[in-house]
Amino acid sequence: MYHDIADDLIHSIENKLFKLKLPTEHQLMERYNVSRNTIRKAIDIVAQKGLVRRVQGSGYFVNDISQAEKTVVNLTMGTSRSRYHKNMTSKIVTFDEIHADEALAKEFSTRNGAALYRVIRLRYVDKQLYSLEYAYYVKSEVPSLSLSSINHSIFDYIKEKYGIRINNSDQYLSQDRLSSEAANLLGLEPKTACMTLQQSNYYNNDVLFNFSQTIYVYPNLSFYFHAANQSGN
Repeated sequence: MYHDIADDLIHSIENKLFKLKLPTEHQLMERYNVSRNTIRKAIDIVAQKGLVRRVQGSGYFVNDISQAEKTVVNLTMGTSRSRYHKNMTSKIVTFDEIHADEALAKEFSTRNGAALYRVIRLRYVDKQLYSLEYAYYVKSEVPSLSLSSINHSIFDYIKEKYGIRINNSDQYLSQDRLSSEAANLLGLEPKTACMTLQQSNYYNNDVLFNFSQTIYVYPNLSFYFHAANQSGN
């Protein structure tokens, strides 16, 4: 239940329902009719996403990660969500089933020959090109995808249909030069340098279900990552 509460709190923060701080723990207990322990577990998840911080004696304050005239990609969310993700539209380039070849298996640490869904799509914000995404979903974990889901949020779809939530992610952000194929799709010159995010997403006991490469071309992008002091000092 605390995962669902965390999702609702995240949704409320993203929609500016909580602008400065969260309601008190007692108010949240009454709102969701759950125990204090459940509320604290939910808030822990929201804090891990970098969306709130605790101020001793004052409560949980919402982090303002937006920057003027910039699109902020919150890498801590695990799904590279920007603050404009709800306004995104997609143009599907490829949607098919493949088997991981040796190069793909090595690059993303999956099994050679594993059955995969492949989704290649261009993403837009207010009709302006935002990114090119190459995404792969392991069929043994995600048995089916719908055309509707790949036009919107695939992660929302598989969470609702299969109960799969991202438990942890490996993410590599780098500046790479475009291949001829990617450059053609983006309408840019080959070998143009672009920010590229490579992700491997896991659920439950570190079971890989998705890996992807996202090439960003939207202007004035900013990347946010939340880090906590693990020592507690």
